[in-house]
Amino acid sequence: MDRITKSLLEEFSRESGLSHLPDEDQFEHLAAYLTAGRHVGESFDTGDIVTGSGGDTGIDAIATIVNGALVSDPELVEELSGANGYLDASFIFVQAERSSGFDAAKIGTFTFGVVDFFADSPKLPRNSAVKAAAEVMSAVLSRASRFKRGNPTCRLYYVTTGTWTNDPTLEARRKASIEDLERLRLFREVEFIPIDANALQKLYQQAKNAISRDFIFAERTVIPEIKGVNEAYLGLLPAKDFLHLIEDEDGELIKSIFYDNVRDWQDYNTVNAEIRDTLTTSDIRSRFALMNNGITLIAKTLRSTGNKIHLEDYQVVNGCQTSHVLHDQREHLDSSVFVPLRIISTRDESIIGSIIKATNRQTEVKEEQLLALSDFQKKLEQYFQTFPDNRKLFYERRSRQFNSVQGVEKTRIVTPGNLIRAYASMFRDEPHRTTRTYRALLANVGTDIFGANHRLEPYYAAAYALYCLEYLFRSQALDARYKPARWHLLLAVRILLNRNEPPRPNSHDMQRYAEGLMETLWETDKTNTVFQRAAVALAETAQGNFHRDHIRTEPFTNSLKKACDAAA
Repeated sequence: MDRITKSLLEEFSRESGLSHLPDEDQFEHLAAYLTAGRHVGESFDTGDIVTGSGGDTGIDAIATIVNGALVSDPELVEELSGANGYLDASFIFVQAERSSGFDAAKIGTFTFGVVDFFADSPKLPRNSAVKAAAEVMSAVLSRASRFKRGNPTCRLYYVTTGTWTNDPTLEARRKASIEDLERLRLFREVEFIPIDANALQKLYQQAKNAISRDFIFAERTVIPEIKGVNEAYLGLLPAKDFLHLIEDEDGELIKSIFYDNVRDWQDYNTVNAEIRDTLTTSDIRSRFALMNNGITLIAKTLRSTGNKIHLEDYQVVNGCQTSHVLHDQREHLDSSVFVPLRIISTRDESIIGSIIKATNRQTEVKEEQLLALSDFQKKLEQYFQTFPDNRKLFYERRSRQFNSVQGVEKTRIVTPGNLIRAYASMFRDEPHRTTRTYRALLANVGTDIFGANHRLEPYYAAAYALYCLEYLFRSQALDARYKPARWHLLLAVRILLNRNEPPRPNSHDMQRYAEGLMETLWETDKTNTVFQRAAVALAETAQGNFHRDHIRTEPFTNSLKKACDAAA
C-alpha cells in the first residue's frame, strides 16, 4: 500500500472509530464507504453493509439502495414503496483487497458470490450479514410490479491498492462477469468497476471536500443587490452544461446536492412525464426553457470571472424533478435545449430557508419534507455542538453537511431519520414503529416529535445513547445478534436508568429527566453496564427469537418494558 492511501486509511479509520480493527477490515470499511457512498445522499454506518469474514460468499460489502435511501431492513422496502408509490433499486457489491494488484481468479470468485447471492437455492454458506442482505434483496425483487423505471441496477466494485491498466486478461474477466450477471435477467444495467489506488484517492477527496464546479454562464443577468445575498444571477444555461453541475465524473447523479427531505424524486408522475415528453419530442424540445419553471441553486461560495462561474458547496434547492428528468433523458439533449437557472450566493440560513420554502410551494411539498428548515432543527444542530469534544454530537439536518468539515468523527454524526427513531424509542416507547410503520412516526413530526416548544435535552440524550450503542456494536462488546433490536435496547436502557415515565416534552421536568440520563451515559463504565443489562432483559423477553416478526410488535415492546421495570 502506498503512503498516501495508507494515510487516508488511517484518517478514515480514526474518524470512523475503526482503528481497533485489523488493517484488512479497516480497508473493507473504507472501500465500502467510498463506493456505496457515491450513491447515498446522507451519512451512514459502514457496519450496516460490511459483511465480515467467514461465510461472506467472497463479498466484503453489500448495499441495497431503494429510492435513494440505504436500506438494511426488508420492512423499509415496503415503507419506501408506500411513501413514494414506486421502487427504484440498486444493488452494490464490494470486494476489497489491500494487495497492490488485480487478480483474475479473485474477480471470478467475487462474481460467483454475487451470482449465488441472487440464486433461489444458494450453494455458498452465508453468515448472518449476508443472510440479512439477502432478505432485503428478496423484499425488493418480490415487488417487481412497482419497478416503474425498470429492473434494479447492479454494480460491482473491485477495490485494490494497485493500478488498473486494462490488461486484456483482466478486462476479459471483467466483461465475462457482467455477462454472467446479465444472464440472470434481473437488472436493467450491470457494471463492474475496478477501483485502483488513484481512483480510491480521488473518491476519498471527493467525499471529504465540498462539491465545486466551473462552467460558462454567458446568457445571464445580474439580480440587483439584496441584503444578505453576496451575488445572484438569473439566466439560461445549455442543458448539457447543467448536467455538469449535478453529475459526477462517471455520469452518476450526485445525490447529496438535493436538499434533504425536499429532494425526493417523484418518478414519472403527470408533471414529470410532460417534462420528459418535451425533451423527447424534437418539434418542441427547443421550447423547454419557456415551458419549465427552472432550477434554483444556492451556493456558499460563488466567484465570477467574465462569463466563467466558480461554485463551491452548493445545493439544488428547487428543481429536483427537472434535474432528474434531464439526467434520465440526457441522450435527447441537444444544443437547442436550455435550462432556466437561478444562482444565489449566500451563507445566511434565514435567507436560504425562505427561498427553499417559497420555491417549493409551487408543487405539493409536505411540511415534514421541509424539516431541515425549521427553527427547532437549527436549535438542535447548535445544541448538539455545545458539549465538550468527548460528548459533542453533530446533527446533520442537511445532507452530508459535515463531510467537508475537518475534525468531525463520522461516528458522532446524527441523521434526522435516526434521531426520530431514537427519540420515539426512548421517550415515546415506540421501538416497534421505527421500521414497520415508520411513516406513522413521520406523521408526528412537528407535533409529538420535533415539536416547536419541546426541550432539546431528550433529543440529545436519545442521540447520545444511540452513539454509545453503536460503539458497543463496533467494538464487539455487544453481540451483533442484538442489532435488529437496537431501538428496543434504547428503550430498555431508559427504563433501567429511570423507571418513571418521561414527563411532558416541553416541561422543565423533562429537562431534568433527560439530564439525569445524560449524566450516566457520559460515564463509560456505567453505560457499558446498563447496555449489558438491557441486552439480558431483551434476550430473556425474546427467548432467543430475534426475528423482526417477533420483536417488532407492540406486545413485545410491552413485555420488554415489564421486564426492564422489574429489573430497574
